[in-house]
Amino acid sequence: MFKKVLAMMAGVAAIFAAAIVVVVALSFALYAALRDLIGPAWAAAAVAGAFALVAVIVAFFLTRKATPKPVKGDEQNLTSRLVELARERPLVAAGAMAAAVAVVIKNPRILTAVATAALASRKSGPPERRR
Repeated sequence: MFKKVLAMMAGVAAIFAAAIVVVVALSFALYAALRDLIGPAWAAAAVAGAFALVAVIVAFFLTRKATPKPVKGDEQNLTSRLVELARERPLVAAGAMAAAVAVVIKNPRILTAVATAALASRKSGPPERRR
């Protein structure tokens, strides 16, 4: 197991090193191509601008929000209905929460029954062994 992790880390480090070499080579090539056309200062500025543009594009793709997949079956499941109710009528939601807390404080067996039912609905059986 440790050897696999170490090998994976070495592979990732090799990929990063190759990426750095490519970026440096592209920088030198772009600078050499532009140096005679626009001068050394402007060529250096163009190289910096080109890589800043690449960084902005990469940042855009990494930070955009993913669109969630719609839930199959019912258009609104119970959780989304409860959240919608709490947004539309916050006083009703607060009253319902206060009533639920009062019932649980008065009779803790109800909380145990709810927790047992929630856990029993999950897939039961022995866990699979990993090799």
